Amino acid sequence: MPKMKTNRGAAKRFRKTASGGFKCSHSHRRHILTKKSTKRKRQLRATGALHASDVKSASRLMPYV
Repeated sequence: MPKMKTNRGAAKRFRKTASGGFKCSHSHRRHILTKKSTKRKRQLRATGALHASDVKSASRLMPYV
């Protein structure tokens, strides 16, 4: 049986936490930043947690993480 492959797109987007969840960065921080408030951009800087309903599929995409 060959090894399972890690989905490279998911590996670049998610990191595993110690408790078994996944953390990810927020969207809407790439361009058109002039119209967004400083508060909004500052809050998007922090990492967010992947929703509990998506953790199972994310862990399936990254079997060795």
